[in-house]
Parts: sequence; C-alpha cells; structure tokens
Amino acid sequence: MIHPWHDVTPGENLPGEFNVIIEIPMGSSVKYELDKRTGLIKLDRVLYSAVYYPANYGFIPQTLAEDDDPLDVLVLCQETVVPLTLVKARAIGLMTMIDSGKKDHKILAVAVYDPEFNGFNEASELPPHRLNMLRRFFQDYKTLEGKAVEVDDLTPAEFAKPVIEDSLQRYSEHRRRGFR
Repeated sequence: MIHPWHDVTPGENLPGEFNVIIEIPMGSSVKYELDKRTGLIKLDRVLYSAVYYPANYGFIPQTLAEDDDPLDVLVLCQETVVPLTLVKARAIGLMTMIDSGKKDHKILAVAVYDPEFNGFNEASELPPHRLNMLRRFFQDYKTLEGKAVEVDDLTPAEFAKPVIEDSLQRYSEHRRRGFR
C-alpha cells in the first residue's frame, strides 16, 4: 500500500507549485488527519464549535513542519475535494499560528486546475471577507475545547516558499535517520 506522506512526490516545480493530499474537505466540521503510521485517514475529532473548514485542507507530502506534522495547506477551490485526493496547488500566502506552544504554518494555496482560483497569485488579491473568514476560523475552532490559538496576519506568497523548502529539508533529514 502506498503511504501518502512518504511515497507521494511533493511535486516537480517546488516551491512554486506542489502536490497537496487533501485530508479535510471544504465545509466539513470533522477533523480528519493522516495516521502517520498506517497512511490511512483517521477521525481526529468533530469540531467543538459551530464552524466548518473554509477551504480544502491537507498537506504537502514528504514535508515535516515545525509542529512535527506534514506541512499544512489550505487549498482554495470552488469545489469540495474528498480526502486522499491529490491536488496540484500554488502558494498565494502564509498564515502562521502558535498552537500548543509550537509554530504551526498554514500555506494558503489555490488549486492550479481550478479556473475560478488559479488566476490569483497573492492572498491580497482575494476578497477581504474571504481572508477574514480563513483567519477567524483558526482563531475560533478550538475555543470550546479550552485551547488558545494565536493567529498571525496572512503574509505574501514569498514568505511561504522558504517554509516549504525548510519543511522539505527537515523531512529529508529525519527520513535519512529512519524517521517514520
């Protein structure tokens, strides 16, 4: 069986374009997550708040972020995408959170093959309300769990590229040491 984190290529045009494996479809109140050991998608929890994911949510394969998980990506797309779908995406921004004391970067991206969103190159080109919704979701979604999350403002796409490169490098270094 192919493991989506370890066996799928992150893409050929990194860090400009990359593959994203979707874990959570847009509109879901269910937090699905990659089971690192098996490669299956598991139910992590049902969100405690009356909120839903404002974009398709997943990760770039063969990355390891500072929170010890694959690098998170919010993929803007006009359609809901089912879990374990591979989506070619392009970064348009970066949002950094502090969650449980660790940096938790979220790459904001557009689906390359979605004509409604693929013309956007920077998050600042999106309607301000959509950006506010994205940020607000992460400010609110853990509130009823009694967990505090700090969310920084969205930064331009140029800030996402070094985060992607660092996560690819961190994964590679850990993998060489037998990390699974």
